Amino acid sequence: MNEPMQNLLKLQTMEFNETGDETIAATITALRAKIPPPILGHYDRFQVRGKKGLAVVVNQVCTGCHMRLPLGVIMTLKHGHDLQLCDSCGRYLYLPDEVESAPVTAPRAAKPVHASRRKKTVEDIEPAVMGGGLTPPAPVRPRISPG
Repeated sequence: MNEPMQNLLKLQTMEFNETGDETIAATITALRAKIPPPILGHYDRFQVRGKKGLAVVVNQVCTGCHMRLPLGVIMTLKHGHDLQLCDSCGRYLYLPDEVESAPVTAPRAAKPVHASRRKKTVEDIEPAVMGGGLTPPAPVRPRISPG
């Protein structure tokens, strides 16, 4: 992740967890000075509306709008050469660190084995049909058209 994106991420974290402390306000001012004005202006438009200006990319999906991203955007983010915006919601995109994104998988319990069922045979079905009170279908009479 490049430096402006890291500064934006720190800024967003501090602004959304703001407690009113003067040291945090000074840190926010210092971070804002490090971010280029066009990037900061775009970020501030989201903040004014109470939304986050950055979104994590998980499984090629923007977590801001839940839309799938093109592979070219993902590859640019992986290389870290340029900032990328989501085409749908306009948020700045970033990939989480590899350590954070590694899924923790718990060992799965084995599925219980069920006893095999006995397949029905014709002998099993025939007495149920004959003795089950089912009546045979009525014979179909041919229709004779007048004429």
